[in-house]
Amino acid sequence: MRMATGPSYRVAFRRRREGKTDYQLRRGLVLSGLPRLVVRGSLRNVTAQVVKAELNGDEVIVSAHSGELVEKYGWLGDTGNISAAYLTGLLCGFRAVEQGVKEAVLDIGLQYPSKGSRVFAALKGVLDAGLSIPFDKEKLPDEKRITGQSIGEYAKRLSSSPEAYQKQFSAQLARGLKPEETSAHFTQVKEKIILSLRKAEPSIEKVKAKPSVEEFEEAEEEQETTEEE
Repeated sequence: MRMATGPSYRVAFRRRREGKTDYQLRRGLVLSGLPRLVVRGSLRNVTAQVVKAELNGDEVIVSAHSGELVEKYGWLGDTGNISAAYLTGLLCGFRAVEQGVKEAVLDIGLQYPSKGSRVFAALKGVLDAGLSIPFDKEKLPDEKRITGQSIGEYAKRLSSSPEAYQKQFSAQLARGLKPEETSAHFTQVKEKIILSLRKAEPSIEKVKAKPSVEEFEEAEEEQETTEEE
């Protein structure tokens, strides 16, 4: 297949060629004048950032990564599932409110807006933290999936087959969390986040040193490639 040539031909931006950025969509979000809630995920993690467009590039106002749930709040579940996405969004939302952010627009990049996906679970967490963001209620995951209740129900049905049960939940059991107790554990971690971030925290500052979403995506891709090798 020959590449188009001629005086009117323009090579697309690198991230567009790589299928990572829709610049037309991004332009519309930037022109809104509001900060963007940027949610991205890999197979194992979720990140949520509130980003403001500046002339010299995006400025990350606040950021949250699902790995923080383990390090700071004792989360024992998966860090890449619906529950983790909600809690990461909640964490990011409280930090944004602390920085005086009241409104934002959702930036899902090139992700397909699937109903009940991790993107909308993180959005639900940010909304519950107090930010105002336009959204479609039909896209949000139901409460059972967010709290992990659906995992507990599935585990109970699978418990009649110990071998299948052990195989399905081996990683979670190794971390010390029975799948039937996922919902209760989710509630405990959520309460920890609320109690810690509803208090005045003058130490929370703009996280300009945090990597941007683009850098996060590239780091995750490198990590997954290394693990596969």
